[in-house]
Amino acid sequence: MHLSIRLLSSAALSAAAVVLSSCGNITPARPGTSFSYDPPTKKPTNISAVKVHISTGAGRLYVTEGSEVLLATPVSVGTSAAPTPKGNFKVLSKTRHRRRVSSPGAGYPMTYWQSFYGPAYGFHWGFIKPYPSTHGCVRVPLNAARKIFGMTRVGTPINVSSSQPWDATIGAKLPRLDDSSLANPPSSYMNSPKVFADQDQGKMWNFN
Repeated sequence: MHLSIRLLSSAALSAAAVVLSSCGNITPARPGTSFSYDPPTKKPTNISAVKVHISTGAGRLYVTEGSEVLLATPVSVGTSAAPTPKGNFKVLSKTRHRRRVSSPGAGYPMTYWQSFYGPAYGFHWGFIKPYPSTHGCVRVPLNAARKIFGMTRVGTPINVSSSQPWDATIGAKLPRLDDSSLANPPSSYMNSPKVFADQDQGKMWNFN
């Protein structure tokens, strides 16, 4: 999916600057794979006011508290054949170290899992591509997934829509992440406890 950046009027640019300054001065990270991306984050002052917003059209996830964006990140969403469900949801469950239970791929790590639509749909760590590429879940870069996990709780509201208000401002400044050139680590590593120990430190295999 090719994302187009809208031209902003001077008024819109001013508004964007205000929003960005309140979000820890988000600037594009080094282009490349998702393992190079560690998004600036502002700690929420009231976790009960935190919300998660997912844009399936832009491939973006935003964590907000009130009108302030605390974290923004590129994500991978479901394909047209297996779309990410849209609507208003809540975090139903959180599992820091989760593995896929169904086949194919049973045992594959789905770290920092947060379900929002039944037991099968959620957002979690996964390899990122700059176009819809999942079976409906939302894959999040490792460091972003780790940080988001610490900012939410069971019951945190989630909105999944085709677009979000920040797509043309904060979202447009995020880097293009593409893990499609990365080889999958060996099963001996992915099925071992070490993968979770590494991910808790914000790293994995030899990608960092």
